[in-house]
Amino acid sequence: MPISVLPFSRCIQEISVMPRQIGEVLDESHVVALSPDSLAGGRFIAGVGEYLEKLADTQVCVLHGDRVTDLNSFCEELGRALPGRALEPRLDGPSGVLETLRRRHADADPASLKRRYYLWSDADILLRRDKVLFGRLVDAIAGVAAEAEYASEDVLLLHRAVFAGGAALAAYADDERGQFRAWLREGAEVPFWQVVSGIEAPRFCFFRVPD
Repeated sequence: MPISVLPFSRCIQEISVMPRQIGEVLDESHVVALSPDSLAGGRFIAGVGEYLEKLADTQVCVLHGDRVTDLNSFCEELGRALPGRALEPRLDGPSGVLETLRRRHADADPASLKRRYYLWSDADILLRRDKVLFGRLVDAIAGVAAEAEYASEDVLLLHRAVFAGGAALAAYADDERGQFRAWLREGAEVPFWQVVSGIEAPRFCFFRVPD
């Protein structure tokens, strides 16, 4: 059954969906799943992951937010989810976060990989500790996704993310300058990812997790 997505100003208060319905939304956008209950958010991520892992040519990368408190621990978690070359605790550079996200990691033939999903539970833990870093990481994930979809000449690898969390994540989702709703400018007149992809803003849908 198709999901009716409300305008942003109403969706946080009024939309409630089950994990099995999220797959079709991820075809077009990233997802923010809001819940005041960390356990409910964790169950949601687990349910979404179980569904996505059944899809062919798909890689599911689970990021446990209770382990992510800074850039070092994020990179350790991402390295576990995407094993391969060494990952340095930096965004840029050949061994940084951006290049790690861009690479095709797969147990089988990497060329066969068509979709990669990043499922970040308790994402508000890092957000509460370091809002700036959180925004840069969201921008990196959404930016690489837009680059792969709209600017890369390689065979398409669809990147999509699901962020689950509570009140802090809901407040961030309501911030027009936050990276769920705008590219990070980093002092530039036009944001880097907008230049790269031609997309004016990252694409996110926002939902409440059922109790």
